[in-house]
Amino acid sequence: MLTGTTFVTWTGQRITAVALPLVALDQTGDAWTTGLVGGFAGLPLLTSAWWGRPFRHLLTSGKALALLLLIQVAGLALVPFAAAAGEVNAVVLCVTGFVTGATGALLAPAQRSLTADLADDVGPGVGAKALAWQDMAHRSSMIFAPPLGAWLLVVWGAVPLLWCEAAAAGLAAVAIATVPRAATRSGTHAPSDTATIPASRGHATIRSVLRADRDLAIGILLAGVGGITWFAFPLGLALLGAELDRPGQIVAAAMSGYGAATVGASFLVPLVVNRVPRMPAILVSWAVLGLSFLLFPLAAPDLVAVTAVAALGGITIPFGIAALNALITERTTGDARRAAFTAETVLHNGGASAGLLVGGAIIGAFGAGAVLVATGLIQVAAVIAALPWLRRVADTAEDRTATAPATR
Repeated sequence: MLTGTTFVTWTGQRITAVALPLVALDQTGDAWTTGLVGGFAGLPLLTSAWWGRPFRHLLTSGKALALLLLIQVAGLALVPFAAAAGEVNAVVLCVTGFVTGATGALLAPAQRSLTADLADDVGPGVGAKALAWQDMAHRSSMIFAPPLGAWLLVVWGAVPLLWCEAAAAGLAAVAIATVPRAATRSGTHAPSDTATIPASRGHATIRSVLRADRDLAIGILLAGVGGITWFAFPLGLALLGAELDRPGQIVAAAMSGYGAATVGASFLVPLVVNRVPRMPAILVSWAVLGLSFLLFPLAAPDLVAVTAVAALGGITIPFGIAALNALITERTTGDARRAAFTAETVLHNGGASAGLLVGGAIIGAFGAGAVLVATGLIQVAAVIAALPWLRRVADTAEDRTATAPATR
């Protein structure tokens, strides 16, 4: 059920992605208002580690998540409701962005945490598979939702599409309300054999979780680096195409290659995730993505080469994300688990929002090719910098094994 709601909500978002800017432009007549929803949605996401902390321990059942989704529905319905009255303005758009951003910042980690909690009641390895299926549901909507949205935009118009997104979120709320709380009450789970951060009596902080497990800290921080440098992919390639007299073509080829590879890989990941080594998969995925950024300026303007390089970068990402989610599931319980998933969301998704906010200015100052190379080097350098820390962890584990008393 949780996987199904992920599929429904992401499909709704991708179908209506083009509709909201068009409604904003049509109703206000000002181009600058088209980005208000996205901009204000990023503010609560970037700060959710602070303001969301008192709420995390409450989001441990399907009914709690359903209530959060209904608040999101109200935010989503605000723009089409105002459009029907011809009253869409900057304030309406900002409120919509803030409400949907705040609920989304809480919902994403809470949904993954509840999935992992329920999987704990089933058996080892179930959580990693369940989260991999969720990621597949999220990525699979990339295939059909954008073209379906473009067709529906022509047939129905922009405002009905916004009502459809609100309806899809409402349907997801009804479905997710049927999901029970984990049999062992979340927050009091008995630590698993692999847990390094047991559930705490108080509210775990992101800082305490990252300090307690270095592998988790490295995986989450690398996801943050990948997020904040992501702007070079859509913005950098779009501007690189304009510089090479291939406007729109290079970024379209790259998006097609990346999308096809990442979606294809996401169907395979749930079948093999429990045989994937966690830290090697995380390290390799971000290193390969960084390498693809380095290769883009060399591949352009050849569209086939750009598509191949993008596919190379995309094919490893689902394995890295699945490995990190599995690591969080295996190493944490209770409130510490929710804090870890929040850290992943804030650093990766929030980093991507921050990167997109300033990325255009950076590319304008230094050029698309140089920024692609620089962001690729940053990702590869981050992976290389993590290696000595992993070696220290391995050495410490060997020391503990050597000094532990023998048992039968």
